[in-house]
Amino acid sequence: MLLTRRNNLFDEFFNDPFFTDAYHNRQSLMKTDIEDDGTSYVIEIELPGFKKEDVRAELKEGYLTIYADTVSENEEKDQKNYIRRERYSGSVKRSFYVGTSLRQEDIKAAFENGILKLVVPKEAPKQIEENHYITIE
Repeated sequence: MLLTRRNNLFDEFFNDPFFTDAYHNRQSLMKTDIEDDGTSYVIEIELPGFKKEDVRAELKEGYLTIYADTVSENEEKDQKNYIRRERYSGSVKRSFYVGTSLRQEDIKAAFENGILKLVVPKEAPKQIEENHYITIE
């Protein structure tokens, strides 16, 4: 019996680093650890490649939503002609239900070395505020 290897254009096409890198990069964004320290929840979210200015945290209708948007451009060029130019623009978002009794002032947030750290108290006053942004230090 003669076995032949079947070459499929699409097999090679989708094994290109353009597609595999995009998939793996998307999977590695916003990895999250949530710790219960007794009085509050400590949420640490990995946002590699993002700056503090790129990150927003919003509390609305009981949901804490983290947004991160970035635009970057890498250039490698010869003196006469472009050898390669690359651009990346992307955004990620993740939401957590934290309850309707929390206010934006109850949640503390800090961003350092690509890690967003949020401290969310377990119990909060029974006052509701909608659509307010949380200051990231």
